[in-house]
Amino acid sequence: MKDAVWTTIKTVGSLYLIVIGASIFNYLITVTQLPFAVVDFINYLELTPLGIILVICAIYLVLGTVMDSLAMLFLTIPVFYPVIVDAGIDPVWFGIFAVIVVEFGLISPPVGMNLFVIKGVMQKTPLQTIWFGTLPFLLTDVIRLALIIAFPAICLYLPSLMTP
Repeated sequence: MKDAVWTTIKTVGSLYLIVIGASIFNYLITVTQLPFAVVDFINYLELTPLGIILVICAIYLVLGTVMDSLAMLFLTIPVFYPVIVDAGIDPVWFGIFAVIVVEFGLISPPVGMNLFVIKGVMQKTPLQTIWFGTLPFLLTDVIRLALIIAFPAICLYLPSLMTP
């Protein structure tokens, strides 16, 4: 029981550190007006909404190699939100998209963070075997992303029922 309580304290403590760090970061990006600079930069590039989504997807894939999903979302959503709103992208759709892409980045070989978690649990299994084991999941994630990009109504149907 003592070990379980201590492990829980360490886990909760690390989550609170992430939340506190993200709050400080959000304050700093507000003070520096980084979101407005990002919006101006993307407007300068004159990207289509699809181009913006692909750029954000690439950023999340890169971040998935070094960060966990909670920290990634806490740090990027305040920056990306003004960009997607300015591009006319539905924020509910973007939230669903962001979660899918973040999780995709965490299992993408060769350096997705969750692959190393699996390696820690299955120490005798070679890392290459774990990489190949993720391929079916990556393929289905690519198909799912393509479908929700092509047909946003897939993930907006149920939320649309909530509006009066």
